[in-house]
Amino acid sequence: MLEAMGERQQQLLRLLQRQSAGLTVEQLAQELAVTRTAVRQHLTVLERDGLVERGMTQPTGGRPEQLFVLTPKGQEVFPRRYSWFAELLLKMLEAKLGQEELVKQLAEIGTTLAATLPPARANDPEARIRALADIMLELGYDARPQDAGSGLPGIVATNCIFHHLAARFPEVCQLDLALMSSYVGEPVTHEECMVRGGTCCRFRFAKP
Repeated sequence: MLEAMGERQQQLLRLLQRQSAGLTVEQLAQELAVTRTAVRQHLTVLERDGLVERGMTQPTGGRPEQLFVLTPKGQEVFPRRYSWFAELLLKMLEAKLGQEELVKQLAEIGTTLAATLPPARANDPEARIRALADIMLELGYDARPQDAGSGLPGIVATNCIFHHLAARFPEVCQLDLALMSSYVGEPVTHEECMVRGGTCCRFRFAKP
């Protein structure tokens, strides 16, 4: 997300990252070598997007000046390289438990995660599928429900937040499948998978 922003906005966010107490418009203007008006324009956009918020005020001997700080969402735009740790962890678990047990453990994690998600309408599998697609979108999947005629809708995702990891450990897909099946309450089939050369990940739900 950071790379998609303009250079000035990236610099502004990095300045706020280094100053957890926040910076004023004047301080940001000085650091960026731009006008206060330009800083305010960038802050308006970043506040709108939920990346920056108003913090405390700073005494100046006159009128207090407003400090601007990063929000938790703003902190998350900076790259975090978790994949190397996850890959190492899965490698050690596979060596210790074996592939079959690793699959079971990942499925258990998926089931556990499903119980932590916001509940959907209990007696309506279709509503749960559509709610799940929205949740996946928030988690970083480019997911959407796909109608299936007379049957339950499926879900199509054109990216996967575990893609790099799943390419090395395809067992990771079991976490997704267990999560989806547990949340919807119906069996799910992974009809198409990007790790296996598909153009998307396509999931189909069917009553047993």
